[in-house]
Amino acid sequence: MPITHTIEDGVADVVMDNPPVNALPVAGWFELAETLRRLGDDSAVRVVVLRAEGKGFNAGVDIKEMQATEGFDALVGANRGCFAAFAAVYECAVPVIAAVHGYCLGGGIGLVGNADIIVASTDATFGLPEVDRGALGAATHLARLVPQHKMRAMVYTSAVATAAELHAFGSVLKVVEPGRLRDAAMEVAAEIARKSPTVIRAAKESLNGIDPVDVKRSYRYEQGFTFELNLAGVADEARDAFVEKRADFDE
Repeated sequence: MPITHTIEDGVADVVMDNPPVNALPVAGWFELAETLRRLGDDSAVRVVVLRAEGKGFNAGVDIKEMQATEGFDALVGANRGCFAAFAAVYECAVPVIAAVHGYCLGGGIGLVGNADIIVASTDATFGLPEVDRGALGAATHLARLVPQHKMRAMVYTSAVATAAELHAFGSVLKVVEPGRLRDAAMEVAAEIARKSPTVIRAAKESLNGIDPVDVKRSYRYEQGFTFELNLAGVADEARDAFVEKRADFDE
């Protein structure tokens, strides 16, 4: 499966690797969720670094898998899998550091937006192409990365934001050269791992408790519109256009 991890000195290094673009299949989203929850429950783990191999951090759901599956099983699976993975990042009992390179799209925004800390490489870009795919979702998480009106413009236009922009907004902690990304994330992780694990776990729980937005509820609300678009047939046509590499589609 596309998720692996190692643990060293209290730091869990979780890696997504699903060529060619790190778009996770349904099983991959659930595997990621289960891995993060298991690591959070492990007393030997003090902090998690979530990163990826390949061209980019995460390209969202595997649309080709969805279009190759009869009925709505893959759609429902992808929605539930993303919900589980995003929640697992947010609810992980220890801090989660996202180390982002290349593209971070769709579901990748859900993961990063729910992370505690973000370190990015200079080539990282962040975006929600959901409108172009006939779907909605993860604006909840994008709103944690960019200001409100920037988020709305990005949703409507499918435009991307750079790591430098997010650093200026304060949502990305550090921007480093691609070759330094893992080391930079591990440096932050090591600093956290040196703290009292009891205090850090309490800090994570307390910070979630004062969060002004219920990320699980608001994301689930967004997903409802995706289901409506699918029932209307619009989403399926949009995904077909994407798979067939057509520039546009007819409703």
